[in-house]
Amino acid sequence: MNLNLYGHDEQWLMVDCGVTFPRPGRIAADGTVHHHGEPPVQMADPAFIADRRAQLAGLVITHAHEDHVGAVPYLWPLLQCPIYTSRFTAEILRRKLAEFDLLDRVPIHIVEVGEQRRIGPFTVEWLALTHSIPDPNALMIRTPVGSLFHSGDWKLDDQPLVGHGYSPKTFQALGDEGVAAMICDSTNATVAGHSTSESALRAGLLRAIEGAPGRVIVTCFGSNIARLHTLAGIARQTGRYMGLLGRSLVNMAGAARASGLWDNADSLINPAHLGYLPAREVLAVATGSQGEPRTALMRLAAGTHPELELESGDRVIFSARAIPGNEEAIQALIERLQAMGVDVITAEGADAPIHASGHPAADELAAMYQWVRPQVAIPVHGEAEHMAANAGIAKACGVSKQLVGRNGDLFMIRPVAGIRRQVVETGRIGYHKGKLVRVV
Repeated sequence: MNLNLYGHDEQWLMVDCGVTFPRPGRIAADGTVHHHGEPPVQMADPAFIADRRAQLAGLVITHAHEDHVGAVPYLWPLLQCPIYTSRFTAEILRRKLAEFDLLDRVPIHIVEVGEQRRIGPFTVEWLALTHSIPDPNALMIRTPVGSLFHSGDWKLDDQPLVGHGYSPKTFQALGDEGVAAMICDSTNATVAGHSTSESALRAGLLRAIEGAPGRVIVTCFGSNIARLHTLAGIARQTGRYMGLLGRSLVNMAGAARASGLWDNADSLINPAHLGYLPAREVLAVATGSQGEPRTALMRLAAGTHPELELESGDRVIFSARAIPGNEEAIQALIERLQAMGVDVITAEGADAPIHASGHPAADELAAMYQWVRPQVAIPVHGEAEHMAANAGIAKACGVSKQLVGRNGDLFMIRPVAGIRRQVVETGRIGYHKGKLVRVV
């Protein structure tokens, strides 16, 4: 549920505005313990900036994942500022706003890679990076007293398959210009080496699908359009028809088409037709890789899906890894599928890669620090151990100062770098029965 604020000259720039979906009993990265009866959708309490709405120059959304864009329909009435983002992210955002009858009220500005926009006292430049969703962007935020590099979620994928790639020269040029602080994704900072490219997954997925005697169900994150393209190509090669099961998958594919990111060769069939095909001709992609209730895969496992029924000999492939905290739910789902006689292949148990993370491992972080050469490193987006590991990599790469903080801390970047602890009161609010409520 990312929500970042950058302040300069008595104005603020917000970067990202996301939601989270709590599970009872789970301890979140901020230490929150979730309980039964909590609102199913939660987000950062924006009270600090809502009280200063007149000073909020704009909101920039780096990419279309729920933890970066999902809170906008809930919180925009409290913010009422213009929004700046890429074409694909804007398409996803418009669909969300329409559900809240906000589409005609929210000013959305489409920004292209390499473009610069003046937003209040900030000059923001959109930079191409790669992630597990189309068209993610890093930001260079310039002010008269110093410039900040905000990485967003990213990885260094030389063959991302869909959307723009990246160029090391872009970030080396920032280093030559001078960067006061680099605010950087820490999610996989504890992972050695380099993340896997999306292009490296085809062989493993092909092997898992072509050897299946019955139906194949692949579950993955619905926002990964590149993974859907890979699966569509495998469907053609193996003589199967591919359909999407789950609202978020259908919505993402529609947004990809609308923004020009869907290959017309990747045809999909109406999911209502899947149940009438011979089992060996079915390839369905389903939501539910994290064991979430009411998702397509959960309904298939329960035998309650209206369009498809699993049988013994079918195969389910988890082309995703567990988000920390979801392990028990996923294991329970796998056991239910196996009890039905369904063969289950997980990313951990596959004999070749069938999933690639969207976040940078240690070698990628080191490369970025060496390119950008910031004066200060500010690790974000991870638990304490991940941010500490990120800071360690920055130090090893010659970054002279690392600032590791918590929600509510104010990072002072000019004139002297440091942290003022717990300046802003933070917390969570939830959406329950059409209203925003405080989460205790």
